[in-house]
Amino acid sequence: MPEGHSIHRLARQFSDVFAGERLAVSSPQGRFHEGAALLDGRLLLRASAHGKQLFLDFEGGAVLRVHLGLYGAWEFGGDETFTGASSIGAPRRVGESEVAADGVARPGAAPPPPRGAVRVRLVSAHGWADLRGASTCTVETEAEAQAVRDRLGPDPLAGHAASAADSASGAEEFVRRLTRRRTPISRLLMDQEVVAGIGNVYRAELLFRARLAPALPGSAVPGEKALALWADAVDAMGQGVRDGRIITTHPALWPEGPARLPQPDHAHYVYRRQGQPCRICGTPVSLADEAGRKLYWCTACQRI
Repeated sequence: MPEGHSIHRLARQFSDVFAGERLAVSSPQGRFHEGAALLDGRLLLRASAHGKQLFLDFEGGAVLRVHLGLYGAWEFGGDETFTGASSIGAPRRVGESEVAADGVARPGAAPPPPRGAVRVRLVSAHGWADLRGASTCTVETEAEAQAVRDRLGPDPLAGHAASAADSASGAEEFVRRLTRRRTPISRLLMDQEVVAGIGNVYRAELLFRARLAPALPGSAVPGEKALALWADAVDAMGQGVRDGRIITTHPALWPEGPARLPQPDHAHYVYRRQGQPCRICGTPVSLADEAGRKLYWCTACQRI
């Protein structure tokens, strides 16, 4: 499932290439016909993200809210003025990229004939975007969209567009929500009402970097440890926004050094490395099922 950094990249891309444009909105698949009709011809005012939720605000108070889920993805294209990622979301086809390609022209402004089950198609004068496979795609009022935001926990990436006071408030709220419950911290980090945007990869990697045992109850996490965990989430996920990839290992461990981002085999400490030696201590990385999701950790490094 795309994690919070990808959704913030989506919001940034929509803001860059579609905000201020009047969009033609359709549902080639047909499942979103009524919603598309509500948005067709309206001006896109802004795009934003909170955790794994994308919000596209249109004139007239209509909001398109999208949660990609396990299989959702947006595909983009346009004329020579359109630059950016060609796809953001679920696993992409060969040749697609989540990394912006500045200065690279796209093959024509007109979108191609719909391929597969395109739930929503947005078309501007210079570009287009297709949505497939999303678990949630709905048109809401501003009040309804705000109610969704209010139910979610703080977003570590909100600080990128917020004041220092707002960032501090997010940290305090995270600590409060985490430490008031006796649920294992590995489950709490995946609970979007505790912290928004963290998924399975960041969960495993942040716990390793903090040297926290996955089974440790949230209520047993010292306040200073919880604050440090939040700060590391802000840093790691911010790097994900910049790079378009989740890379959590220290540059000293990258084969080609800090000048070039590592290949996937060197990007993580424990995620999908079950049975392989821990990069720090050599202990084989453990794997377990945690509420239907795979959990990776080092039993030697993560003892607290």
